[in-house]
Amino acid sequence: MQVFRGIPEHASQASVLTIGNFDGVHLGHQALLRMLVGRARALGARACVLTFEPHPREYFSPANAPARLASLREKLLLLAANGVDATYVCRFDHRIASVPAERFISDILVRGFDVRHLIIGDDFRFGARRQGDFALLQEAGRHRGFGVEAMHTLELEQERISSSAIRDALAMGDLNRAARHLGRPYSIAGKVIAGKRLGRTLGFPTANIQMKHRKPALSGVFAVAVEGLGENLRPGVANIGIRPTVDDAARPVLEVHLLDGAHDCYDAHLRIHFLHKQRDEIRFESLDALTAQIARDADDARDWFAHNPLNTEAGN
Repeated sequence: MQVFRGIPEHASQASVLTIGNFDGVHLGHQALLRMLVGRARALGARACVLTFEPHPREYFSPANAPARLASLREKLLLLAANGVDATYVCRFDHRIASVPAERFISDILVRGFDVRHLIIGDDFRFGARRQGDFALLQEAGRHRGFGVEAMHTLELEQERISSSAIRDALAMGDLNRAARHLGRPYSIAGKVIAGKRLGRTLGFPTANIQMKHRKPALSGVFAVAVEGLGENLRPGVANIGIRPTVDDAARPVLEVHLLDGAHDCYDAHLRIHFLHKQRDEIRFESLDALTAQIARDADDARDWFAHNPLNTEAGN
């Protein structure tokens, strides 16, 4: 998949296009992307995604913006895995927020993408003050020669599949519900960076995973599967939070202890699959109390894996 920054001035080839944030690339997104790729192949055009960075809600109200389900890099990998030919990452700022809906159609859809068919979610709004809607796109398509199709919301067990529903599930520690909506266990990917080596001092060495987003969608202690250390997944126990006993970190950190032995993995890129929540993060009165709890957490994770054997093949 090709990745471009910004919107092209003039399209070099025709496209079938969808527009959205695609946070998490859940089952609803995946169904839309299948429609996109199928229509693109039928029309002999590129299957293209236009997405925005930062999320518009992060731009308009950063303090109240929702937690990110995936970093931009993770989202791009998921879009590529779903057959998208090209993704355009547009910086969302005052300039793009103030583009009138009619100009968005003429300058971006028609001139920038030479759109032959547009597929959008049923709640899609665009243009200054969100004045553009499906009806306006349909009318423009009739005059400018492109089709417009809405992807209706999918439901699972009478619940709308959405990024918001997944955030709610993760915040409550309901990893099974989140996984059903995603079509896979929730995961966070990142580079292993140097930490304070406190875990090693306490007898539980950890890999510290760099997180790009400051507001993770979940917190606590989890049984996890670690991808990126060889061909197989490896069992682990992870803490994601602010480490209140140690230093009350200004931003959340993700630390993973491998249950089957330490591994020198500095600079490795790992994906941590969250399988089972064990407890919330709490403050302990001393490092000794923290160490004793970490030992119990590791034992609890081993017990969970004993009853839920890990499919060790990465990607499954």
